[in-house]
Amino acid sequence: MNQNITTDFELFQDYPNPFNPTTNIKYSISRFNSPFINERQRRVILKVYGVFGKEVEIIVGEYQNAWTYKIQFPNNHCTTNRLSSGIYFYSLYIDGNKIDTKKLMMLK
Repeated sequence: MNQNITTDFELFQDYPNPFNPTTNIKYSISRFNSPFINERQRRVILKVYGVFGKEVEIIVGEYQNAWTYKIQFPNNHCTTNRLSSGIYFYSLYIDGNKIDTKKLMMLK
């Protein structure tokens, strides 16, 4: 019998997109599916990049439990005060592995 660890994570498209002044980014972290591994938190990083790949903001950088999360961007915790209109990308990393990247657009 093969006891695999579930590695199902999902990064959803932000809503609304295009956005002004904020958008919501949703992602899901699955729990382990093995009787041999206790549930543990995952290291989650959610980053926003400019169109040329320059990092704009780290929205999430913490350990989190299995769950579905929704983050508003930009929010009060972001150091980016003003975004210019344009295309941006956001990437989800779980335990150091890139899960997915999506595109978002800021319109003023």
